[in-house]
Parts: sequence; structure tokens; C-alpha cells
Amino acid sequence: MYIDFLLDRFKMNADKQALIWQNEVYSYGKMHELTNSLMINLENEHFPEGSVVALDADFSPTSIALLLALIEKRSIIALLSKAVKDKKHEFCEIAEAEYMISLNKNDTVSIIKHDRKATHDIYSKLRSKQRPGVVLFSSGSTGKSKAAVHDFVPLLEKFKIQRHAKVTIAFLLFDHIGGLNTMFYTLSNGGCLVTVQDRSPEAVCAAVEEYQVQTLPTSPTFINLIMLSEAYKNAILSSLELVTYGTEVMPETTLKKFHALFPTIRLLQTYGLSEVGILRSKSKSSNSLWVKVGGEEFKTRVRNGMLEIKAQSAMLGYLNAPSPYTEDGWFMTQDQVEVDGEYIKILGRSSEIINVGGEKVFPAEVESILQLMEGVQEVAVSSVPSPITGQIVKATIKLSSPESLKDFRIRLIQFCSDKLPGYKIPQKLELVENWMHNDRFKKMRRNG
Repeated sequence: MYIDFLLDRFKMNADKQALIWQNEVYSYGKMHELTNSLMINLENEHFPEGSVVALDADFSPTSIALLLALIEKRSIIALLSKAVKDKKHEFCEIAEAEYMISLNKNDTVSIIKHDRKATHDIYSKLRSKQRPGVVLFSSGSTGKSKAAVHDFVPLLEKFKIQRHAKVTIAFLLFDHIGGLNTMFYTLSNGGCLVTVQDRSPEAVCAAVEEYQVQTLPTSPTFINLIMLSEAYKNAILSSLELVTYGTEVMPETTLKKFHALFPTIRLLQTYGLSEVGILRSKSKSSNSLWVKVGGEEFKTRVRNGMLEIKAQSAMLGYLNAPSPYTEDGWFMTQDQVEVDGEYIKILGRSSEIINVGGEKVFPAEVESILQLMEGVQEVAVSSVPSPITGQIVKATIKLSSPESLKDFRIRLIQFCSDKLPGYKIPQKLELVENWMHNDRFKKMRRNG
């Protein structure tokens, strides 16, 4: 019932390639067969409708088919992946997971029944409507992870409109709203989803060449890593038509550098949140950070410089946090933006703004400048308390080769003197050897 439109398209495209997994091709006909088989298995095992199921997986034939079968079973699915490996027990408790389904590297399923009953009020609402649901956990990059609960039906609605069939890499993870969006968009339009077990720049560029990938959805951090690694020099990327980026603010210097390297690739900024889904977007140009967001199911407004969204696909609520909605039903994104007609420029999360004696500093702006410095591989800008100005700017930096903190500080101040006002120039520096992004290739900033 809920996935009939997808199964119809699987049948319609039965002979076409649906999925590349571990170098094997799975046709739409095979995916249709696998999904039906798992639906029967769930029925035979008397898997209760409305159960809360933690599904721990990456993109694979079985994980995709199992997700569809669980949707049809009206399950409430808490999605997990390797990115939350240290928090799986905590997340299962927050979600009140009654079952845990895991898939290993061979795509074999294991099921564990937990001795708990899911009784959250949001679950009761879903069950009363006999609707499937999904629980998505935020990355927690700026605090504690929040568990957003969606009715799956509105999330699926936009995929009923047929659009372009593309060969696309499933780069964003299985438990990420962007990863889900990539999967459903590709499979609902008869495209081919190319999975990658190794998400290194070298492996991703090799997959683009081997499978003639047309679309790569990724993050600004990963785009920077592609350039730093120079992995693009060892692969032919001529098939690549579109690179989309989201999940974090894009440093302008990174965008312009990538566009200069690949002028024929269209760059598109995407915007979405675990709480509302993925909005349709249109960048002003490939080297511009100005973007128009919205779409048929979304309304947007800006109040006090902050973006707010009203969406048909908005979450029902959090399991472990207060409501983020205004009294008139708009979701408060906490993203500070500038406005130019129909376009907005995302400046950063309000929680990340650094207040230096009353002056606002957005980390991405400072990072964009520092990444122009010779030898800087990655930089994360945050705040530290100051008895004089309230806060000062701190930069944590990974260099390509060893350099003393004293020498680098002198070089940084000289470099920034004509590019940033004094209050934006980092007063505290830390040089590190490790990368500062998580498994989702999202920058990790820590204030304090």
C-alpha cells in the first residue's frame, strides 16, 4: 500500500540496473523480488505491525528491500549506521526499540528481540493512524543528538512525481535524511544507485569512473578532501554532471576552488534537516553560495535573521527534546541567513555564532579565509571564553607538514591582517594531527 508506487516502478524497470553493491549489479526486477520475499518473511515470522525496529545497516540490496518491507509492515524504524557505533545502545534506549535488526558485510540479517515496550505518545499517534514511521538521530555535532520521529507517508509523497533517472553514488549514510533522499529519488526514477563501502576520496573517484556516475551528493568537508588528496588526478571524472553539497556551511573559498578545477560540473547547494526533510533547491550559480529553497511541500520565512520552515513532511516531534515549533507551526531551524530577494545565504547555526565584544563572528567565514593559507588541510573555528570580550575566536588546524605554533601564529596574523577585521582573527590556536570531521564527513566544532 505505502510502497506500491515504488514496486510498480521496479516492475516497470525490471531489466534496468537498480543497484551496484560490492561490484555486483542488481536489477529492478531482482529488487522487486527481494522486497516481496522479505515482506512474506516478516509476515511468516508474525512480526507485529507497529513495532519499533532499530535497523543498523549501510546501503545494500537487503537493507533497502528490508526498509521497504518494514514500511509496508507499518513498523516504526529507528535508523542506525556505522557513524553512531559508540551510541547504538543509547539510541536504542531513546527509541525504545523492541527489535534490533543488523546486517553484516555479507548482507546477512540478524534479529534480536528486546525486552521492552515502546509506549511514547508519538508512537501511539502513528499506531492509531496505522502509519509507518522513522526515527532519525541528529549528528550531535553541536550538542546532544535529538531523535526526530516522522510519519513515513508524507516523506514518501514527493517521490511519486517522476523526475530524471541518474547514476548516483549513495555517499551520505543510510541513517541520514540526505542518504534516504538520495536512495528514494534514485530508485523512484529508474536510476542506478552505486554503493560504496569505502568512502575515501580515492575510492569514490574510482567508483565515479568505473560506473560512469552522473551525480555525487556529498558534503563541503569531503569536497575539500577530494582536492587535498588529489584523488581526482587518478580517475576520469568526465561522466560527473552534478555535485550536490549540504549538511554544513560551505566555505566560499572551497566552492570557488572546486568550481575552478571542474568548471563543467554543476554545483548545487542542497538544504534539508532531519526534522523536515530535504527541500528542493536552486543555486544562483555553481560558484555562488546564494540558494533558493522550497518546493511544492515547503514554505519558508525568515524572522530575526533565522530561517523557519513549514513542511508537509515535518516531523511529529522529538522523543527526547522540547518542541522546536513556533506557536503558528513553523520549524525553527536555528540557521542564520542573509536574504537577497528569493535567495538566501546560510551563515551558520545560531549556536555556533561567536560573540566578540558584541560583534558576531560566523565560523565558516573565518574558516574560508584560513583554508587559503599554504599548508592548511583542515580548520575548525570555535569560541573560547574571554574575561574581556566575552568570547574570542579559536582555530584548530591540521597542517600538511610540521610547523611550530609560534611560527604559524606569526604567519596567520600576517595572512589575515588585510582579509579579516581584528576581532575575527583567531586569538587562540591549536595545531592537531587528526582530521576534525566525523564519519558523516561533517566538521566537528567544540566551543569552550
